[in-house]
Amino acid sequence: MYSRILVAVDLDEPSSWQKPISTALALADCFGAKLALAYVVPDRVLMLQAQWSVSSVRAIMEDARIKLMKVARDHAPGRDVEGIVRSGSVYAGLIEAGETFGADLFVLSSHRPEMKDYLLGANASRVVRHAKCSVMVVRE
Repeated sequence: MYSRILVAVDLDEPSSWQKPISTALALADCFGAKLALAYVVPDRVLMLQAQWSVSSVRAIMEDARIKLMKVARDHAPGRDVEGIVRSGSVYAGLIEAGETFGADLFVLSSHRPEMKDYLLGANASRVVRHAKCSVMVVRE
């Protein structure tokens, strides 16, 4: 049913990947699907931390890629998991990552509606509305 599963990860929020990765692994095992983790470095981070310096942007993106692959190693040991890092608007970056990967299923977390989570909730709802494939929202 699914052959390419993409899990959206927020590297600053462990609850965004713990349950979704285990769910995606179970689905990948059931269907023999390939798995990828995706993280989007928000523009505001690049603007504030890198001040749009090309070398600083590259360093931030590479640091994110390293952290993402550490999450993959820690939560999917021994598995061939692709890591995809994009920059820009979170939901648009996730949609782009899904299209690049050829995802036929997005797996992402849903957070309780606390003040700090409104942005994440907005991004999740945009992915649900705009993805060209199925989206599974995993609740905590």
